Amino acid sequence: MNSYRYEELKIGMCESFDVAVDEAAFSSFLEITGDINPLHNDRNYAEKKGHRDRVAFGMLTSSYLSTLAGVYLPGKLSLIQSVEVKFLKPVILGEKLRVSGEIVDMNDSVKRIELRVIITNEDKVKVLKGRMQVLLDE
Repeated sequence: MNSYRYEELKIGMCESFDVAVDEAAFSSFLEITGDINPLHNDRNYAEKKGHRDRVAFGMLTSSYLSTLAGVYLPGKLSLIQSVEVKFLKPVILGEKLRVSGEIVDMNDSVKRIELRVIITNEDKVKVLKGRMQVLLDE
């Protein structure tokens, strides 16, 4: 886990990590949310809709942004203030994702950074893009 202090950060800094969207993630997310939509829970239904397997919950995909801020950039001292995302492509059960963030702005008066965030699949196709504002709770 990183613990960057505000003074150590600069525009252009990047961090990323990889994660597999596996059956355990699907099951845990279903248990937490109760989202029983068959697109996420029924392979036959998802295939009839043109997908090779079940489609990940969009909010499961975006939840990895919490890990990005809380573990990687800035890490331990983070306090997410806002998140804005666009889902670009469906994520399918079993896909491996790369979650990346880059500091694009800094507000010295309140010790807040703004991250441009991108999640790509194993084919390097963007599945999510967005912005996050993160305060540093020092």
